[in-house]
Amino acid sequence: MIDTVQRLQDRIAIRELVDTYARGADRRDARLEASVFVDDGRVILFNGDPAHNDPLDEIEGRDRLAETFASLIRQYEATTYLNGQSTVSFVGDDEADGETYCIAFHILNDQGETFLVTMSIRYLDRFVRTSDGWRIATRRLIFDWTDTRPSKPSIT
Repeated sequence: MIDTVQRLQDRIAIRELVDTYARGADRRDARLEASVFVDDGRVILFNGDPAHNDPLDEIEGRDRLAETFASLIRQYEATTYLNGQSTVSFVGDDEADGETYCIAFHILNDQGETFLVTMSIRYLDRFVRTSDGWRIATRRLIFDWTDTRPSKPSIT
């Protein structure tokens, strides 16, 4: 059984994974974003609750994830991902399940017009401890809602 101090350290390390993913997106660094996954990590995308909706897409493997993230990053002028409440439940010494809420803001140019795309996202993650530390094995990424509206941001 893992002691309380170790469990607290594990929780911090897991939260750092979630935040590093967001930082990678916001800093337009697809490799950093993908680095939080195991080599054969998977992201499964859902529009709405996975209990009631089939997956939109599934991406597997760190290299393919990095390619996908790079493609997504290029769509937007800027992004800001704000991670909110996060719960972690350990299912063993080296595995945990987590749910994290995120509000993500995206500045999109489309045919000469600028839009603010706001997404309410939930990450349902399976975390595993590896020789390199904690990593995400599987992420079910759920788009709970999206709002798109004209915008006039001041980007420096």
